[in-house]
Amino acid sequence: MRSAFLPHSVRRLVNELTKLPSVGEKSAFRLVQHLLSRKPEEMLALEEALKLVREQVGLCKDCFAISENELCIVCSDQKRRTDIFCVVEKPVDVIALEQVGGFSGKYHVLHGLWSPMKGLSPEKIKFKELFSRLEASHQNHAVSNHAVSNTIADKVTELVIATSATVEGDATAFYIAENIAHLPISVTRLAQGLPKGGELEYADEVTLRYAFEGRKSI
Repeated sequence: MRSAFLPHSVRRLVNELTKLPSVGEKSAFRLVQHLLSRKPEEMLALEEALKLVREQVGLCKDCFAISENELCIVCSDQKRRTDIFCVVEKPVDVIALEQVGGFSGKYHVLHGLWSPMKGLSPEKIKFKELFSRLEASHQNHAVSNHAVSNTIADKVTELVIATSATVEGDATAFYIAENIAHLPISVTRLAQGLPKGGELEYADEVTLRYAFEGRKSI
């Protein structure tokens, strides 16, 4: 595509769209063409939606999933189990697992996988926050004062690691398992019904369900 022939504003929008995952220059230009063919009020609706996301959406203070409030929908749900956590790489993975159903615990979003080759060291991923949550759940239950212990969440007894079936996903899973080995927590991993090298967000619902039901210790 000879972008030099495009108006500056169109070139700028195409360039911004190509920064999105899986969007090349041609796909970005098709999106711009579609937007230009819409009614002005539809363009304004898209603009307003983007503005609301920028201003109102952040990360849950506990699990780091996307949320409009201090706590996300899962963390604020009093009916969810607090004795089992599921660790995922990205916020979209929480959505994928919630759509399948069958998991009633809490989540922890790492926002990355341990990958030294890509410059992603443990310090750049939310490992420390995960370990702190797990440690705190057991330290709180060591308190002998019943008035205190009755008001806190259950101690975590199982940690489900739902990272993708990649080299980075495997390395992340073992890193987590090694760092919490001193805690009385059963560490499990989603069964390899997920394709090797596959991303969790692209798996179909049946594959995800069987993978969850067939998780095993590591």
